[in-house]
Formats: sequence, structure tokens, C-alpha cells
Amino acid sequence: MADKVLMKGNEALAEAAIMAGCKYYFGYPITPQTEVAAYMAKRMPKIGGVFLQAESEVAAINMVIGVSACGKRVMTSSSSPGISLKSEGISYLAGCELPALIVNVQRGGPGLGGIQPSQSDYFQATKGGGHGDYKLIVLAPASVQEMVDLTFKGFDLADKYRMQTMILADGTMGQMMEPVSLEMGEVKEYAKPWATTGTKYHEGRNVVNSLSLSPAQLEEWNINRYERYKIVERDEVMYEEYMMDDAEICIVAFGIAARVSKNAIMEARKQGIKVGMIRPITLWPFPTEALLSASKKVKSFLSVELNMGQMIDDVKLAINCSKPVYLCNRTGGIIMSPSEVLDKLKQIEKGEAKAW
Repeated sequence: MADKVLMKGNEALAEAAIMAGCKYYFGYPITPQTEVAAYMAKRMPKIGGVFLQAESEVAAINMVIGVSACGKRVMTSSSSPGISLKSEGISYLAGCELPALIVNVQRGGPGLGGIQPSQSDYFQATKGGGHGDYKLIVLAPASVQEMVDLTFKGFDLADKYRMQTMILADGTMGQMMEPVSLEMGEVKEYAKPWATTGTKYHEGRNVVNSLSLSPAQLEEWNINRYERYKIVERDEVMYEEYMMDDAEICIVAFGIAARVSKNAIMEARKQGIKVGMIRPITLWPFPTEALLSASKKVKSFLSVELNMGQMIDDVKLAINCSKPVYLCNRTGGIIMSPSEVLDKLKQIEKGEAKAW
């Protein structure tokens, strides 16, 4: 068992990226993820890596495109409005089929909003975010340890599928401190015969490009990309089930909302309310089958979110609207308390809550 060290989530994620073989980081400071960039600024020169604070978020994501095209592991990070600025470049990465790890430590919005924790970028992350037909693999950590573990996983998934993986963490995950183990297994190496490494390593020239003026060719590219997405949906879904064996109400929550919900579940159980939780770890691909299976046993669902109710639509679609789905939410950077979740559970139990 490896020794644990006390680390802030942003810094633990950055160290995990370095351990996973990332030697290239491009970013721009914005709260609440600035510690990622600050940590990389200190560590990258010591390992022979490259840290560059770009002149803007737009510049940073385009630097990611260049390094990824060369077949190297590369990462960028930002927070909500910064990710919006990177959206065009993320779409270019998808069009070029270039792997990269993108970190979004969310703050409240829309607009400049506030610097407090939020989960209001769910739509942006899981529904594409930029222009065109593409998907991101979206990973949602609920602890500092998962900030580490999902960073390792994120790089591997990006390389495996030539996709972009996003770590979608709320501001709490980035700022909180917890003991973490930085132990990891062997870093996976994926062949990248498409990389633009020049003719020294292969015959001919590799061209990385997202432009096609042929409608038939562009359609073929999109169809082929979505065939790969089907494989990701089949093989890469991750979720946690908590006290679901006899549950009559199923909470669906991720990130800090899931941690708050666990405390509410424990208190609800003491009061005779049979409630459990399914926590999506992959927000895309969404754990549709797990929720559909749960819908055959439970009476209702409660979506707990730090937004105006973005994930709840995916919950309803997953269960084919077969059971009532309720919402417990806070927004603006406010985190609900376990007692607020418990109050909503009591309302559901008494038939006093209004389904979404």
C-alpha cells in the first residue's frame, strides 16, 4: 500500500498528469483551476517538460492541437468561460481525431458568473459544446483520489479511441484537500501511426486535418466517428451503486452533489426511507443501462445537481420516463446541504413533491 499525501485536488490532478506521461501543458489562469497551471509551471521544467501560459484560452487549445498531432500526451485546463473560449479548438481536435485531456474545474454561470463551485457546464460537456457532430468522454470525480485516478484513465481513453477526454470537476473538487495515493500502474503505450513525426519513422507523409470540401467524405468521417462512439458507449461506462439493493428511491448525482447525497442517504435510512444512489462517473457515456435496470425496482428517482436541472433530462431518457423523476438543486455557487436532500426525500416519501 503506497503512502498517502495530503494534496489539493487541482495539484493532485496535475501531478497525476505528469505521472501519466504528460510533458506538455498549455493553459491560462482562471479561478477555481489556477492551481493546475501554477503547479505545472513549477514541475514541468524539472522533468524536461513544457509549460506555457498562453496569451489566451484560444491560443492554449490551438497549442494542444499542435502537440497532439505529433503523438505526444498533452493537457490543458480551465474553468467554465475559459472552456467556452476553447470550444472551437476542441471541435478541431475532434475533427482531426486527436487525443487530449481537457480539464474543466467549473464555476457558476452563465457569463462571468462567480468563482464558487457549480455543475452548470453539464450540457456543454456532454452535448458536444462546440460546433459539429462529436462527443467527448466526460469523467466526473467525486474525491481528490478520483481526480488522480480519472486523470490516468482519461489519458488512456483519449489515446485508445483518438478522442478528447474531459475531466468535469466542480470547484469543490479542485479546491478541497484530502489524502491521496499517487501510486499507479504501468503507463499504457498506444501506437500512433497517424502522428506527424516526419518521414523518418514511416514511409510517406502524415497529414492531420479536419477540413473536407467533399460532402460525401465529410459524411463518411462523421459516420465512422460515431461507430467508434458506439464502442465507447458499450465498453467504457463507469458508475457507482450505493445502497441500491432494497432502494425504493434512487438518487442520481455526481461530484460534490453525490457526496452530499451519501450523507443524506445515511440519515434517511435511519428514518426508515429506503433510498440508494447511482453515481455516474462517466457523464458521457451515461450509465443508461444501470438506470434502466434500477427503474424496474424503484418507485422514483431524485436528481441532485448544482445547476438548474441539466442531468435530469438524461435520467428521464435513460428510464424511458417510466417512473417519476424529482429534482433537488442549488445554483449560483451554492452547495445544497444533506438536510436539503433529506427534506426532498421526505416530500417524495409523503407524496408531497412535484415530479419534474
